[in-house]
Amino acid sequence: MNETPLSRWALAGEATHGYGPRFAELIVQGKDVDGEARLADALSPRRARILDAGAGMGRVTAALRARGHDVTGIEPDRSLVVQAEDVYPGIGLLALDILEASPAELEAHGRPTAYDLVVAVGNVFILLAQDTERQALTNLRDLLAPGGRILIGFHLSAGPAGSRTYLPEEFVADVEASGLRVDLRAGSYELHPASAEYAVWLLSAVSSPSG
Repeated sequence: MNETPLSRWALAGEATHGYGPRFAELIVQGKDVDGEARLADALSPRRARILDAGAGMGRVTAALRARGHDVTGIEPDRSLVVQAEDVYPGIGLLALDILEASPAELEAHGRPTAYDLVVAVGNVFILLAQDTERQALTNLRDLLAPGGRILIGFHLSAGPAGSRTYLPEEFVADVEASGLRVDLRAGSYELHPASAEYAVWLLSAVSSPSG
């Protein structure tokens, strides 16, 4: 089996170290960090099976579980997996990369193999390993239940350290090449109009994924 390539996040090294402490401090201060989770909740049936892909320090996973959903969080950065457990005891993020996510791998961890919604927010897609975007999209497509959808969000400009510039037309081409379609593009998780700064995408499979 080929090794999973290093993500842009991993290659950025120390430049990423402020992410976890920054969100931990926002939570202590009582700041609103649930914008993505509110939209994900609105897009989901009650008690949905949701995959939080690139869960970071667990805030979206925790917020969606608090809303009654069955959420599986995966995060390849071991330091963030540890932080998630400190902030949200018992959250149990799986130390997996999107490129490692498959029905068989999730089944091996006792988790669902098909999801009503897959969430990959917080710049996950502009921090993937180089040239793996289509593989990541295909992996997430293959984890959708019938009628399932994918929610993705990332900066179009002024992204975090180490991130790529992912032009909307490039993203749409990758989406379509991966057997998906764009159902919605917005400029925020409150569904403001599309903008040049941030993109929120709702995707679905062109046809039902084969099991």
